[in-house]
Amino acid sequence: WFYTLHAIAALVDDRVAYRNVVVNGLVLDAEGQKMSKSVGNTVDPFETIERHGADAVRWTMMSASPPWENLKYSDAAVEDTRRKLFGTVVNTYKFFATYAALDGFAYAADAALPTAGRSELDRWVLSRLQSTVAEATAAFDAYHPTRAARAVEAFVDDLSNWYLRRSRRRFWSKGDAAGSDAAGGADKQAAYETLYECLVAVSTLMAPIAPFTSEWLFGLLTGERGSVHLERWPAADASRLDADLEGRMALARAVVTATLALRNEAAINVRQPLAAVTVVVGPGGVDEAALRSVEAIVLDEVNVKRLDTASGGIVSKTAKPNFKALGRRLGAQMKAVNAAVRDLPSAAVEAYEATGRLVLETDAGPVELVAGDLDVVSEGVGGRPVRQETAALPDGSVQTVTVALDTAIDADLRAEGVAREVVNRVQNLRKEAGFAVSDRIVLTFQAPPETADALRRHAATIQAETLAVVFEAHDAPVGAAALTADFGDGPAVLAVRRADPT
Repeated sequence: WFYTLHAIAALVDDRVAYRNVVVNGLVLDAEGQKMSKSVGNTVDPFETIERHGADAVRWTMMSASPPWENLKYSDAAVEDTRRKLFGTVVNTYKFFATYAALDGFAYAADAALPTAGRSELDRWVLSRLQSTVAEATAAFDAYHPTRAARAVEAFVDDLSNWYLRRSRRRFWSKGDAAGSDAAGGADKQAAYETLYECLVAVSTLMAPIAPFTSEWLFGLLTGERGSVHLERWPAADASRLDADLEGRMALARAVVTATLALRNEAAINVRQPLAAVTVVVGPGGVDEAALRSVEAIVLDEVNVKRLDTASGGIVSKTAKPNFKALGRRLGAQMKAVNAAVRDLPSAAVEAYEATGRLVLETDAGPVELVAGDLDVVSEGVGGRPVRQETAALPDGSVQTVTVALDTAIDADLRAEGVAREVVNRVQNLRKEAGFAVSDRIVLTFQAPPETADALRRHAATIQAETLAVVFEAHDAPVGAAALTADFGDGPAVLAVRRADPT
């Protein structure tokens, strides 16, 4: 009816009714079947909106596939969107609001620190923001809300799971968040300003698809400034774009992803420090200068002491035939090809991976193999597990990142791991006891010899991380909250109470 009325009005005014029309496809059930009352697979839209919220439903439908294509609908997909996107936005704002209130932070655009004066992490996320604004704008202009929605989702993930997670200590620092010369003050101010600017931008970028959530977020951030839907659409700021920095951070994240996956495969908790991680550089690897520029970030993220490099040699590659692809094609030659493939040296398998082509000489003559004919298996040399990831380069291409992890744990590493585990348990005890984030505590423990030695060796770190003004052994630890845990050599008891004000 809308298009009909619009067309009639246009005829009266002697003008074109509309230039572009987006027509929705069918909404199917989770199995791809057309919804029908007789089949019983229909979904009540009002119940769905009541359960999940209109924004989550709309965002799921826009981000799943272009609106003109048929859409498979499922409650599980909406719940996933509500948790991963909207839950992340809400939690990120709550983190900002909590610490901004503690420090009395108030954003002032005319007094904000210039981009060049902020940390590399700030400059990276602000560059990612400009890239996202440009991508979302181009997508909306092309009537492609799916691309825009996915671009915003990716940025929210970057903001929360990389920028904010890596910036937490800056918000916890003792600086006054007012740009003073106090230690950490200017850096904390930059962190607040950067996170605020990103959250305001997120509210405007989400507005076309999630009008209610964006209005809520914008109002909380800007006060009486007005409605987000009356704001001008953001424009990408070229002065804040840094493609090289985005590429280097993508490299860091690829190395981190691969290393954490190796930790997971070896069942080694990330709080347990390890000695070394090795990354392949040079031909077939990554640029060593770019890798070294993000070395500190990588080591901090994966909790490893040293980053080594190697020019190949950390991976041994073998191959086996894809019998489903080759069996019918080769027939009687299959047996000879199978034997020849399994005898291939690692270098030949790497060449096949790179080119997608390999010629085997068999008794029956040469056999050409193409991409998909062989299944390649990578194994670490010297018993170290190996994993490969890809990282995007500034020019839009991708590079392969090959990582090997030293999983051996000596006594010193184990002691440090125990201390980190204790910090984690104490933080949970603080929450259980209902302590404020700024409360100082008294921490007492009773532990077997090996654990007690680890705690004493790392007492300064434990106290700094948990805000413990007292940390000492006790025959019977008691407090507002306590727990018993085994850190490797028998049960240990930890107890916390709020420290008396001084």
